[in-house]
This record gives sequence, structure tokens and C-alpha cells, in this order.
Amino acid sequence: MTFHVEGLVAIVVFYLAILAVGIWAAWKTKNTGSEGDRSEAIIVGGRDIGLLVGGFTMTATWVGGGYINGTAEAVYVPGYGLAWAQAPIGYSLSLVLGGLFFAKPMRSKGYVTMLDPFQQLYGKRMGGLLFIPALMGEMFWAAAIFSALGATISVIIDVNVNISVVVSALIATMYTLVGGLYSVAYTDVVQLFCIFLGLWISVPFAMSHPAVTDIGLTAVHHVHQAPWLGSINSLDIYTWLDNFLLLTLGGIPWQAYFQRVLSSSSATYAQVLSFLAAFGCLVMALPAVLIGAIGASTAWNNTAYGSLDPMANKEADMILPIVLQYLCPVYISFFGLGAVSAAVMSSADSSILSASSMFARNIYQLSFRQNASDREIVWVMRITVLLFGASATAMALLASSVYGLWYLSSDLVYIIIFPQLLCVLFIKGTNTYGAIAGYLFGLVLRITGGEPYLYLQPLICYPGCYPDENNVYNQRFPFKTLAMLTSFFTNIIVSYLAKYLFESGTLPPKLDFLDAVVARYSREHMDKATLVKSDNIVLNELAPVNPRHSLTLSSTFTNKEAFNYVDSSPELSNTEDN
Repeated sequence: MTFHVEGLVAIVVFYLAILAVGIWAAWKTKNTGSEGDRSEAIIVGGRDIGLLVGGFTMTATWVGGGYINGTAEAVYVPGYGLAWAQAPIGYSLSLVLGGLFFAKPMRSKGYVTMLDPFQQLYGKRMGGLLFIPALMGEMFWAAAIFSALGATISVIIDVNVNISVVVSALIATMYTLVGGLYSVAYTDVVQLFCIFLGLWISVPFAMSHPAVTDIGLTAVHHVHQAPWLGSINSLDIYTWLDNFLLLTLGGIPWQAYFQRVLSSSSATYAQVLSFLAAFGCLVMALPAVLIGAIGASTAWNNTAYGSLDPMANKEADMILPIVLQYLCPVYISFFGLGAVSAAVMSSADSSILSASSMFARNIYQLSFRQNASDREIVWVMRITVLLFGASATAMALLASSVYGLWYLSSDLVYIIIFPQLLCVLFIKGTNTYGAIAGYLFGLVLRITGGEPYLYLQPLICYPGCYPDENNVYNQRFPFKTLAMLTSFFTNIIVSYLAKYLFESGTLPPKLDFLDAVVARYSREHMDKATLVKSDNIVLNELAPVNPRHSLTLSSTFTNKEAFNYVDSSPELSNTEDN
């Protein structure tokens, strides 16, 4: 393969432009936030992100390298096709559900990170436990999209994969380091535009290549391979549903999503942003679907690629860059490469910032150093941005399938964090005992179900379990959803059982070692004065979106104990009186 100097120059110019926008955004907003409030400004951007920038940054958070490459891969792979490209619909629905049910209660309470309500209701130790799956999800996500970038660049301009991934990670880390959410949001606007333009420019050229058969014909007829519309076998229906629910419900409890929600200027804006991003995700998936269909409609032995097709060469995960390289003119393929590079950065920077935000606030500050200065928290965030960026880069080189790693990134979030989020926001009476029990049950059921991508054999073989070509057993039973539901109901049952045992006197108060029932208002639990500084949040801005406390159907299923406990803060009450 020939080394393309023009391609390298185009990538360098693009990277420098993105870095310049990120630094400009950091400089433009360097005085945002009062003294002692800089860390919160970095995390939630001063809570003044408008609809335009907010819509772009929330869409760009999901439309990453894994989203584009993974969707094209799923459509291309024979026997799967569009029917198995679940991410565009799944993640769009997750944004709709997030906007309908989760954005308003989270934004109206003035939280700073997704883990704040957990630490408020369950205590700092439970918040630390929930940080683990949240961190792993962000790291797997970032690793998947860095892997996508390395594959793309190595195919098109023949640059070493390691170098391309490291340089991309350094650029994304650098502007995230200096500007926080502001830099991430403003660069997302540029990056999303590049993704849209770059991919749509490439599609007509690839489709008109002489080796490409009409995609309308190959959608339903076997020409070069099985039809790219795909099909779902009766044996795989439960697997399909399990994966779809994982993407839809597991796409909600991410710090990258709630960071945009919490940075919105109001709760209503947060909801609208979610709906705009859902539409944006569907629109941005269309060129990736078409590229996958083009790959499935190509006689590859009539191209410069070679006698075997990408599937036979075990390069199905790189179908998008292969189409750009071999079916498009050179100058057009570079536009497409810029689009994928933009997609990678737009999601990688969000994941890195999300992980560092949760660590600096919920682990370092609220769990260990509650009296830490704002300057100290800012420096902790900067150090962790570097550490998490380096970790994601290292993991990116171990990825085997973009789509597989992408699914894996949502597993722990779906099974552990989603049921906990439901309980903390909508179920009355849950406590730390139930949360820990639900956490452990969900984790055990997920691990014992095995993981083919990690060659982890299952300890529990559910009905329909079968060995693959590597002799690793795969599950057809929807065990991930079973683990999620088990975690959810275990939380509720154990919480109410613990509450009954302590309040009825069956168990003495001294056994309440987590201070979750008897000592409900101990220092272990954090009030709103700790989670949300009253001098940082203008309380009257929350007035239009206060949760309803009337006896309506919605309030019946609202965790009023959490709300009442929040309002019990003396500091908060004094502020409201003033």
C-alpha cells in the first residue's frame, strides 16, 4: 500500500483546526464561573449551554467512530445486515426515553454529575461502587472509538495504527484538558459538521463505482453475498431483543449524556436537547448504513482490493475505510477519513471528560477530601484527564471487533447502573442495603453468563446456549436483561426488608452499620448543601421545574424521601428564605 502524503497533510490540517477551536473555546470561557467555582464550570459549563451548541454536542457524543464504523460493519456482515444494526434505533430511543423521564428530575435538582443522587441517597461508599461500572463503560466506549480511528487511518493512508491512535488521543486530551466542557461542546459543532459533510460526499462516488451493483437489488437478492437487509432467525430473536434493550435502556445512565443534561440552561431545554439528539443520531447513521450496503454490493475481485472480499480477509470491521479507499477517488477518501477522525474525537473527548468529572467530584472530593479547594479539584480533573486518556488509548489497541467492544461498553452500565438509577429517582424507600444487594446480584449474574469477546466461558448455561467456532459457549437466552431485572427487584425487596426489620425492632439499631435506616440523617449521607453549593446555583432558576408533590399518579412513584431529605438541609432552607 502506498503512503499518501496528501492524506497525512489533510489529517494534520484537520487536527490542528480542531485543536485551535478547542483552545479558542477555552480562552473564550476562561473567566466563566466565579472564583471557587471553576471545577463546576469545567464539568457543566456554567449551566448555560443553549439549544444549538447543546444539540450538536449531545448528538456528537453518540455519533462516534464506533457508531459509524460499527453500523457499517453490521450492515455489511453476511447473515446479519441492517436487521442487526441496532445502534441507530437503540440509541435514538434511549435519548427519547432519557428526555421524557430522566432529564427533568436530574436537571431540576441541580446535580453536577450522574453519581450525585446515588451519593445523596445511598452514601459515599455506594457512590464509589457505582463509579466502577460507570468508569469501565466510559473507558470501553473510548477504546472502541479509538480503535475505529486506527483502523481507518491505517487503511487509507498506510500510517502505523499505534501512531494514529496516540496522536488522535493526544489532540482530544489536550483541548479537553484546557477547556473542559466548553472546549468539548464547541469542537463538537465543528466535528459533527465534518462527519455529515465527509460521509455524504463519499457515498455518491462509492455508489457509482463500476464494481458496485445497485443496492436496491442486493437488499433483497443474493448477488455477491446474502442480502444486506438481513434477517433474524427464530433462534436469535431473544438475543436480538436482549441486545436491543441493552442499547436502548443501557444508553441512558451515562455521565456523557447527563453532563449535557446538567449543563443545559433549564430542565425543559435538557429535554428538548435529548429529542434533538435522537433525531440527529438517526440522520447521521444513514451514510454509514449506505456505506455498509455498498460494501455488501461490491464485486471486490473487480477492484484494487484483491481477489477476496473483506469478510474473507477478516476485515469486516474496517468495511467503511475500505469502501472509502477502494471505491472513491483519492481526494474524496480523505474527506471521509476526516469525517471518521471527527467522529472519534467527538466521542472520545466526552468519555474522557465524563470519567475525570466523576472521579474528581464523587470520589476525590465527596468521598475523601470534602474540604478540598476548588483549585485542587481542577488539578485533580486535569491529571485524571491525562490518565484516563492514556488508559483508553492503551485498550484501543486490544480491540478485535468495533461493534463487539461497543456492546460490551454498555453491559455493566445496563445491568448495574440503570436499575439503580430507576430506584434512586422513582422508587420510594430504597436504601443502601438494597442498592448493594442489587449491585452484587446483577454483577454475579452477568459474569456467570460468560463473554465470548473476552473468551470467558459461562458458569451458567441458560436454555439455548451453544458453542461457537472458538468453543466458547454463547447465550441465546436474554440473560443480560434477566440480570438487570434481578438487580432492580433485589434492590427493592432487600431495601423494604431491611426497613421493616429495623423499624419493627426485629434487628437492633446497632446493626444498621451502613446508617441507611435507623441513622437516616447521619453524616454518611450528603445533603444538597454538600452536593450542590447554594452559592453556585441560583435557586429561583429551579422554580419552574420543581418536582410536583401533589397526589398524582406520577408523584406516587416518585422517591419523595429523597426530595424531602434534600429540602431538609439547613443551609438550603436559609438560602431559600433569603
